[in-house]
Amino acid sequence: QLQLVESGGGLVQPGGSLRLSCAASGFTFRAYAIGWFRQAPGKEREGVSCISSGGTTLYTDSVKGRFTISRDNAKNMVYLQMNTLKPEDTAVYYCARSVLTYRGSTLDPSQYGVWGQGTQVTVSS
Repeated sequence: QLQLVESGGGLVQPGGSLRLSCAASGFTFRAYAIGWFRQAPGKEREGVSCISSGGTTLYTDSVKGRFTISRDNAKNMVYLQMNTLKPEDTAVYYCARSVLTYRGSTLDPSQYGVWGQGTQVTVSS
């Protein structure tokens, strides 16, 4: 069964850290780019970071230097290490699989066709 499952969200104080995990199953994991997206209440879904099948990474400007994406093809896992978290990082975070195989990184949600159920990240004191 084709599936993505996120975990690792929670409540953290400003300046704190969280590591999100995305467990994939049901497809040839190493062939696809995986992206992290987030959606805050009343806002559109935005791309946060992505990693291509070849390991190329991409970040939206607001998280550069704070977030790090990585993948472990042996475990079918993608991680998002989030440091120096800010209240504006509060959102539901989703991981997603690219539609096409062996393509470059993109933060365009329309290029992703399989989505997880999301995990809530709340940054608040």
